[in-house]
Amino acid sequence: MIVDGIPSTDVVQPHDVAELAAALSAASTARHAAVITGGSSKLSWGRTPGRVDVVVSTGHLNRLVAHRYGDLTATIESGARLTDVNRQLATHGQWLPVDSAFPAATIGGMVATNDSGPLRHRFGTPRDLLIGVTLVLADGRIVKAGGTVVKNVAGYDLGRLVSGSFGSLAAIATATFKLSPLPPASGTVGVFYRERGAVARDAQLLASNQFEFTALDVQVTPGAGGPEYRLLVRVASSPVATEAQLAAVQRLVSADSHLISGSAEDDLWRDQLTAPWVGNGTTIRMAWLPDSLADVLTLLERVGQETGAAVTFTGRAAVGAGLVRVDGPVDAAVTFVDRLRAGDTVANVVVLRASPAVKARVDVWGAPGDSLPVMQAIKTSLDPAGILNAGRGPI
Repeated sequence: MIVDGIPSTDVVQPHDVAELAAALSAASTARHAAVITGGSSKLSWGRTPGRVDVVVSTGHLNRLVAHRYGDLTATIESGARLTDVNRQLATHGQWLPVDSAFPAATIGGMVATNDSGPLRHRFGTPRDLLIGVTLVLADGRIVKAGGTVVKNVAGYDLGRLVSGSFGSLAAIATATFKLSPLPPASGTVGVFYRERGAVARDAQLLASNQFEFTALDVQVTPGAGGPEYRLLVRVASSPVATEAQLAAVQRLVSADSHLISGSAEDDLWRDQLTAPWVGNGTTIRMAWLPDSLADVLTLLERVGQETGAAVTFTGRAAVGAGLVRVDGPVDAAVTFVDRLRAGDTVANVVVLRASPAVKARVDVWGAPGDSLPVMQAIKTSLDPAGILNAGRGPI
């Protein structure tokens, strides 16, 4: 198996938690650099490893262990694909309300990267829905944190700690989540703008109202006459509530809008999810203060003009988080990352996907800041041999 261009010496595919523990214990004893993967959709994320001795695949750990539909919770093995899990949960009218651009995305990978999409507006990230985990530490110890009901928060912070750690601290064996009922109706309002200030004003106006949006997303794409801006507003509730809120949105926005539903709506949001990953451009994740969206759009347009790069941006307008895809030569991508990190308009600028040439010139994670000693202490405590994630980061 290839990890960001680096071939692994060995691949291990455990069939249960005990085999997963044995695999990590053996790697720790031998000081073998280990990478944990599920659907292999994010093996190019993070720093390029110097070497990979073993890839531990959780593909056989793919069961829905328990669905407590009366409590709206489920325990799932880490190698289960999100699409398969939601297909099973739907038989009881429930779902795990997170989304990913990658069809092969697994539960463990979603938690390990804290990957999220437009549904974050209403439901948060996988970290926010996680109520319990079973982890395998680098030395083979199996530990549990949290519980199977929402009220049980024993060890809750350990689950939150591994969320977004990119497999640097422990292997996720199972995860328990709080679920949501499947909504009976859904609809989306799409609004097209030529001026960035208008889309930012409308996004702030809608976010400040008492709507229960499923998603409130902004999109920027290259156009013949300059950047094109769209606001996408999704409501999923009862048929009456959905219709009423969509109508209210159309009355409030300052530009022409149109309603989208059915398969066209599904296609629209699939395109919104996958837009940052089309082609081979550099994909960057970043955050900002929600009320500074206009400044963010201005920054992206200015840096795009300075570098000559084509810029595609998708973001959670009311949350202040999103992805930007930069299509252009290596120099343009490197300059783009440097410009984003140089100011204070955006923060937490992380390069998720990039060519080896770009990674050779920028640290994908950026400066660690004051938290570095704490992060290193946690890493040393949970993975004293330093084998996990083969130095890909962030810890």
